[in-house]
Amino acid sequence: MSTDLTPLLLAAGAIVVLILLITKMKLHPFLALMIAALGLGFANGIAPGETAEHFQTGFGDALSDTGPVIGLGTILGGILLGSGGADRIATAFIGARPVKWIPTAIATAALLIGMPHLFDVSFVMLVPLVYAVAKRTGSHLLFVGLPMAAGLYVSHGLLPPHPAPTLAVAAYDASTGLTILYGLIIAIPVMILCGPVLTPLLSRWFGPPPDLDKSPVPDPGPAADEQRRPVSLVLALITVLLPAGLMLIGTLGLTVVEPGGWAHVVFEACDTPVLSLLVAVVFAFFALGVRSGFGLGKLQKMAAKGLGPVGAIILILGAGGGLKEMLSATEVDKLITQYAVHWAVPPLLLAWLTAALLRVCLGSATVATAAATGIVAPLVAAYPELSPELLVLATASGAVMLSHVNDSGFWLFKEYFQLSVAQTFRSWTLMLSVQSVLSLGGVLLLSAVVG
Repeated sequence: MSTDLTPLLLAAGAIVVLILLITKMKLHPFLALMIAALGLGFANGIAPGETAEHFQTGFGDALSDTGPVIGLGTILGGILLGSGGADRIATAFIGARPVKWIPTAIATAALLIGMPHLFDVSFVMLVPLVYAVAKRTGSHLLFVGLPMAAGLYVSHGLLPPHPAPTLAVAAYDASTGLTILYGLIIAIPVMILCGPVLTPLLSRWFGPPPDLDKSPVPDPGPAADEQRRPVSLVLALITVLLPAGLMLIGTLGLTVVEPGGWAHVVFEACDTPVLSLLVAVVFAFFALGVRSGFGLGKLQKMAAKGLGPVGAIILILGAGGGLKEMLSATEVDKLITQYAVHWAVPPLLLAWLTAALLRVCLGSATVATAAATGIVAPLVAAYPELSPELLVLATASGAVMLSHVNDSGFWLFKEYFQLSVAQTFRSWTLMLSVQSVLSLGGVLLLSAVVG
């Protein structure tokens, strides 16, 4: 065995151990990532203290980029949800439109609402609306629910500040603004194809309609005595679009102004995700919270409730950064760079395949992205002409491939829509697989234009 290949083979073994720890031993992904990373260091002969130091460095580096972005995005989503702003957007989009337009309307609303929210939170919030619309129109529950899930997951899979694309942006040193721009170019047509277009084609496999009187009832909106003024639809839409809008303005502005002037400073501030999200949070605090009559204590509870599910995600992202740093410390990144230029597989396709394989094995899109970025990141150096933003989208789109029984989203969709496992495979799993492939196609098409 060639000596210089040993770190590469040990890295492959560490990934296999990671998969087994999560799938067979049911270990929490944070612990599994940590054990795999530390074990890789020990196996390569790095001293225990130095191994732990490398892991801690990678952990801190990953969270320094992703932690504030995800935290602010989650607070923004919490205020939007708790104030009734998200419900206001959804209701306005659905309205009294004809039945044939319902999938398009709810997919569009879900795409917007899903931008600042974690997927699970947005999904649970929109389920009662899905039941209400299906009951009012006499439609099969999946005729409304599948386009809603398609809209939410397009945001979850492709657009920062969601955990997976945010982690990939940091790992590849990509521009958040350009990632959002390219992500929207891909996300909108993919949402249309996977929602309004795909839903009628899959309707033959929906099976018996669920009982619409058994609607799950999640946390209700604000009580009447807590809110003296209804949320403005315009202000709710501005809140959702403000972070992405500011980052896009900043990214585009920096390409046309010279460094050193006040305009460059303004555009640079807009292009900084933390500052753009902070502006949006402050705007939401006053425009959706104070304006609607919520007290400071209630707004604090909204923010805290939004942050509740983030703890485990933050640990996973940090541990993924630790694994990435360990791959660098053992010089696996140099080996990948050395051999990548001779591989026949295009780097964008390789990124998608790596993330897709890990997703199928591990179940979580976030964990799959965390592990895949450590393997794929050296491609940025091996292919200097490659757009890191497209590499982000290729990795993130691969990480939504073939959701099945090891994915919590699979069971969330099954239980809330009263489906059998077979029905869930024929709807949820198939929809996400199509979304993943179409997203890859969009990335490859963009790569012909973007250098």
